[in-house]
Amino acid sequence: MVADFEMRTSRDLQRIARELRRMDDAELKKRFGRELRAAARPMVPAVRQAIRQIPSKQPYSASGLRGRMAKAVKLEVRTTGRQAGVRLRVDGRKMPDHEKSLQAYMEGVKRPWRHPVYGNREVWVKQDPSPYFYKTVEPLGMRARQGVNRAIDGITRDIT
Repeated sequence: MVADFEMRTSRDLQRIARELRRMDDAELKKRFGRELRAAARPMVPAVRQAIRQIPSKQPYSASGLRGRMAKAVKLEVRTTGRQAGVRLRVDGRKMPDHEKSLQAYMEGVKRPWRHPVYGNREVWVKQDPSPYFYKTVEPLGMRARQGVNRAIDGITRDIT
C-alpha cells in the first residue's frame, strides 16, 4: 500500500499563518498548533529513548550526560513568521554552559570530540560519535509529514 500525498513546505505554513492572523480566530489558531504538535509528538520519546541507549561504560543516570541530553529534547511548533514549521531538536540552550554543543558532537555533526577524562585536565581522549538523532527520526519522518499535511489541508478547508 502506498500513500500518495503532496509534500508541504514552510511557505504553506506561512501562507496559512497570514490568513489566520487576518481572520483573528484564536480557537482556529490553537487547533492548528495542537494538530501540528500532535503530528510530530511521537518523535520526542523515540529520540529520548535513543539518547538513553547511547553506549557508555557508565550506567544511565538522569543526572548524567545522556540524562541531560534526553531532557533537552524539544518539540517546537511555530505558526507565524518566516520560521513557520515544526522542529524537533536537542536544545543545547537547555544544557549546562560547558555542554551546549555536546549533542552535535555525539551525533557526529561536529568533529573531533575531545574531552578530559573525568575532569582530569591533563588526560584527554578522542571519542567517536554515537549517532542517535537522524537514525531515529528518519523512519518516523514520513508519518509526521503526513500528519502535518493533514493539519494543513484541514485548516485550509476551514479557512476557505
